[in-house]
Amino acid sequence: MAVRILTLVGSLRAGSHNRRLAEAAAQIAPEHVEVGLFEGLDTVPFYNEDLDAEGTVPAAASRLREAAVEADALLLVSPEYNGTIPAVLKNAIDWLSRPYGAGALSGKPVAVVGTAFGQYGGVWAQDEARKAAKIAGGVVADDLTLSIPASVVRFADLHPVDDPEVTEKLTVVIEGLASRATATV
Repeated sequence: MAVRILTLVGSLRAGSHNRRLAEAAAQIAPEHVEVGLFEGLDTVPFYNEDLDAEGTVPAAASRLREAAVEADALLLVSPEYNGTIPAVLKNAIDWLSRPYGAGALSGKPVAVVGTAFGQYGGVWAQDEARKAAKIAGGVVADDLTLSIPASVVRFADLHPVDDPEVTEKLTVVIEGLASRATATV
């Protein structure tokens, strides 16, 4: 049985380099690992406890939670917006953190990767995503990281899946995350 990794991408932009990085993760995953991208983060409303009651949870938030529950691990792919995590990714983490102590992230292995225009590849945003995922109950793999700088230049004419350095490092993250998911089952 394959290890299922759910990927949440913090960029909604068409042609996003982070989306392409997530696609690369799905394409290079080993046979025993299934990496799936969640579609529809843009339809999940901002977290509001008034909406988060049985029978009133918005359908998009329910789909997100169900996908996370069915996954063995999560891969968060984050660009950096103004030095921090994109709102859409933070919102997803907020929905997955509830109910408190028993949310869909609780006890799940989580890794964070990403690419950004700047010289550090979005490390501030990725650190914030790790922090939020930990507080939400995820078991964050702090040693499984990948921050790719200068995305606009590096991926101008090259998909991340065609970059040997990226695929090598991304494979380490995927295999490490799958290994931790197997260890927690």
